[in-house]
Amino acid sequence: MARAACLAIAGVMAVAHSTAALADAPFGAAQGAPISQELTFFFLMLGPFKVVAPFLSVTQGLDPADARKIAWLATLFSSLALAAAGLLGEGLLANYGIPLPILALAGGIILFVVALRNMLQQFNPAASRVAPRGERAAGKPDLLATAITPVAFPAIVTPYGVAALVVFLALSPDMAGRLTIAGLVAAIMALNLIVMLSARRVLSVMAVVLPILGAVLGVVQIALGLKIIYTSLRALLST
Repeated sequence: MARAACLAIAGVMAVAHSTAALADAPFGAAQGAPISQELTFFFLMLGPFKVVAPFLSVTQGLDPADARKIAWLATLFSSLALAAAGLLGEGLLANYGIPLPILALAGGIILFVVALRNMLQQFNPAASRVAPRGERAAGKPDLLATAITPVAFPAIVTPYGVAALVVFLALSPDMAGRLTIAGLVAAIMALNLIVMLSARRVLSVMAVVLPILGAVLGVVQIALGLKIIYTSLRALLST
């Protein structure tokens, strides 16, 4: 257990180190940005660390088969939502005349506020403790509704994650770049599914690792949100 915790913490610290180079443009999405930077952004904003706790909460007390069904459904709906955002987002920006720095600024503000709220909740655990859904409702919960919310939305598909996806796609120079971004998002969705399917089997490790990872990743997300806000404002003021 200790070894697994150390490996997980080391992974988050590596992500935090990679984040330092991401914000030279809104969401770090400069044309020709390295794939590693794009992957790090999607990992932070759409990845599994923020999904595990809600998934374990809503599946507590459920049969393993039902928990697996929720994981698969949540991954399906998340993938469909992100595909729709990727296909429609750039057109909506053009129709409403929204510059990319404005979208990046909105995403940065949401990321900062959500990360700060989650960080502050750690200092008031009694207020932030929520009973598992299976305990709040009598009988078996609606698996489809549970998969859609809170697992798919907002745990996996976050507003700032959608904003990052739209910005990356809008700044992609060609179809090859767009397909690369689609592949990265698909890889993150697959990783989310793998983590959800295995989370209940390593629950004892998760109980030790998640609070530490949450604290480290929370600080990284707060700093990243501030950096996105700063970079977006600088881009707007320079135009």
